[in-house]
Amino acid sequence: MTERYDVLVVGAGPAGLAAAGTAAAHGARVGLLDAQPRAGGQVWRHDVRKNAPRAAREAIAALHGVTLLAQHSVIASEDGALRVEIPQGSTLLTYGALVLATGARELLLPFPGWTLPGVSGAGGLQALTKQGWPVAGKRVVVAGSGPLLLAAAATLRAHGAKLVGIHEQASAESVHAFARQLLHWPARATQAALLRAKLAGVPYRFGSVVRQAHGEDALRLVEIDGAHGTSLVDCDLLAVGYGLVPNVELAQLLGCALDHGHPHPHVQVDELLRTSVPAILAAGEACGIGGLAVARIEGAIAGHMAAGHQDDARALLPERDRARRFGALLARHFAPGARVHALATPQTLICRCEDVPLGALDGYADARDAKLATRCGMGACQGRICGTALAELGRFPRGAGRPPLFPARLATLAGLALSSSDASRSST
Repeated sequence: MTERYDVLVVGAGPAGLAAAGTAAAHGARVGLLDAQPRAGGQVWRHDVRKNAPRAAREAIAALHGVTLLAQHSVIASEDGALRVEIPQGSTLLTYGALVLATGARELLLPFPGWTLPGVSGAGGLQALTKQGWPVAGKRVVVAGSGPLLLAAAATLRAHGAKLVGIHEQASAESVHAFARQLLHWPARATQAALLRAKLAGVPYRFGSVVRQAHGEDALRLVEIDGAHGTSLVDCDLLAVGYGLVPNVELAQLLGCALDHGHPHPHVQVDELLRTSVPAILAAGEACGIGGLAVARIEGAIAGHMAAGHQDDARALLPERDRARRFGALLARHFAPGARVHALATPQTLICRCEDVPLGALDGYADARDAKLATRCGMGACQGRICGTALAELGRFPRGAGRPPLFPARLATLAGLALSSSDASRSST
């Protein structure tokens, strides 16, 4: 089955919602696809305990004339089309213009014990909790870097978790310098103050890093290296996240140029969000981590551009540029430091899918050689966790992915093979 859209948007988070709604307002036939059953993305993920934020409800309600394609996972690309897996099988979606609003994922970095049951990403545990994972009464340590820790901790507390402490790896000086800059961003300052109020009484430590998680069959306690030395803390759950990295795999598969100026590449776009491939635009975190405000503004810009309204897009550029400066501020003050990069030992598993320790990668020149010899990056996550961690640690640059982008049913892959063979026959 094949469906045709004037504008196809990949990702139903804040950027994708804005892009789809804006393009549809210009009269375009718009399809908005996402792998999840509900729109909202990771930022506005449905919470079983409370309603979505008003901004999320308004963005979803504004999708007049947009076809929401939930539970649609992009597996591969074809000429002017995306091969998508759906619960009933697979389909081909063709488009006049494509907007990539693929968002970001959490940066997870290895340390001894990070594979124990009970240890997860900060954003990962937040997402599970919103979907009903039982955390009430559990003792939880939240650690890592950046404002995501506060947001995750607030969600956990609202669901009944007992927060033992929040441990920020950035120094007190760096965090306080960031806080002073918030005077120029009153909306962000208000948001930060509200989060801190929700976490009243929870210890919030700076220059503090989880060195090791201990336990036999499950997490029992964590070893923390703080400003005043090392301590052991009993807990049931540990949530550790070091910020976000852009999801660029689909853009890379489509041939879009990437900006490799950082360990974690982002999609290269011009000021109007056009990629290096004609008729393909990108918006939000895929273009570099910037936060919710950036995602919504860039989504609108991409929607205007996809529908052919360049003047409307240009009118939003000053607002976008100001919002992007805040993202740069976050990166400057919360980047993981050398202590975090040195946590993993040669015995620490780096590839959790294939049980490959960090020491097994010694002596290999690049990710491809290491993969061929050790299977590192060949598991279900397709190297998204270990490949990203290795890039952050300065070991290997993140390698290019291959289809399928995500694990897919054999029937879907068979359909992909058949369509490829049809294309080969038509060209001969």
